[in-house]
Amino acid sequence: MRAVIQRVSSASVRTANGAFVEIDAGLVILLGIGRDDAAADCVRLAEKIVALRLFPDEAGQMNRSVNEIDGELLVVSQFTLYANVRKGSRPSFGDAAKSDAARPLYEEFILQLQTAFGRRVETGTFGALMKVALVNDGPVTIVIDTKDRD
Repeated sequence: MRAVIQRVSSASVRTANGAFVEIDAGLVILLGIGRDDAAADCVRLAEKIVALRLFPDEAGQMNRSVNEIDGELLVVSQFTLYANVRKGSRPSFGDAAKSDAARPLYEEFILQLQTAFGRRVETGTFGALMKVALVNDGPVTIVIDTKDRD
C-alpha cells in the first residue's frame, strides 16, 4: 500500500453524485492499493499513520499526533499512486490492484484506521470521480509505502 499523508487545516471531498464530506485540522490520506497488498498492510499502515507526530507542540516542533491535537482523518482512494511512467508518456497502472481486490482492502484499511484512531474516519467514495480540496498546513506531506520495511 502507498499513502500520501498531508497535514491540513481543512479538507473536503465531493463526488459527481453530490456526496460531500469535510474535515477541519487533521490528515488527508490518499491511499493506493497494490496488487500484492494484503490485510497485514492495512494494520501496519493504519497504526503508523495514527502514531505519526506531524503536528507542532508549544515550541513549534512536530511532536504531536493527530489524536493529540484532537484532529480528524479523511481517506481518499487513489489507484494512480501506483502509476508507472518509466516508459513513454502515458502512465501504466499494472501494479495497482484491480477494483474487486482493492475494495475489500480499502474497507479493511478504514476499519483498522478507525480502530487505531479510536473515532470516526471520513472517506471519499471508492472508485468514484472526486473533487478533493485541501489546505496543506506547513506544507507537510509524507509518503509511506508498506513494502519499504524498516
